[in-house]
Amino acid sequence: MNDRTLAGRTILMSGGSRGIGLAIAERAARDGANIALLAKTDQPHPRLEGTIHTAAEAIEAAGGRALAIVGDVREEESVLQAVATTVETFGGIDIVVNNASAIDLSPTRELAMKKYDLMQNINCRGSFLLAKASIPHLEASPWAHVLTLSPPIDLQPKWAGGHLGYTIAKYGMSLVTIGLAEELKGAGIAANSLWPRTTIATAAVANLLGGEATMRMSRTPEIVADAAHVILTSDPRQCTGNFFIDEDVLRDAGVSDFSRYGGPDEDLRVDLFLD
Repeated sequence: MNDRTLAGRTILMSGGSRGIGLAIAERAARDGANIALLAKTDQPHPRLEGTIHTAAEAIEAAGGRALAIVGDVREEESVLQAVATTVETFGGIDIVVNNASAIDLSPTRELAMKKYDLMQNINCRGSFLLAKASIPHLEASPWAHVLTLSPPIDLQPKWAGGHLGYTIAKYGMSLVTIGLAEELKGAGIAANSLWPRTTIATAAVANLLGGEATMRMSRTPEIVADAAHVILTSDPRQCTGNFFIDEDVLRDAGVSDFSRYGGPDEDLRVDLFLD
């Protein structure tokens, strides 16, 4: 595994109250990182475990410093305030993690425009906005990364044909990676995407993608967190413009046994956008 550390670095993450985002935050916290979370979950939800406040407690318990910012990544003023508060609290921003994402796999004729707009505004617009607002502070960091949880762009018709609204939203996030990597390479700011090989045992899977049956065929969020750690501790001038798959990242880092993340492999469900 990569032996570099995130100690003392500051991460600004959208979402992160639970699931993959929280796992990434807790892994960074074990190094002694500062993590600011921008999320809406101020109060408990009957179908979603955890809030931004319980996530902050978990980060602190893991050894990091946490800043819970109740806000909405869809709103420019909210994002600008989150950036300013993070800088005021921790002195800068080294890493942006575009984690917040909405999902609705309905086919086109059944997808309400309210849900379509929600996905575009959180996934695509939110990722663009959070990164954009953070650029002046990332430019001041020698370890500047923008990591977006989005898939490699695969133009096989089956993906758009199966759930067009969601595909547009996720591929919009992926275009943020492609564009920022090119635009910001001269500033030494890395932009990469990370996507899991398999479905991950999160609330989205439990509630929207098949329930307990799919949960049993999913890996734990820690596999994505460990892969994110490898990426975020890499040299941003050497590691940018990539669409990483969690297993591949860890395998390249020397990991050969994935059983701790759930398995066995033959029972696992491959994630969306991957063959």
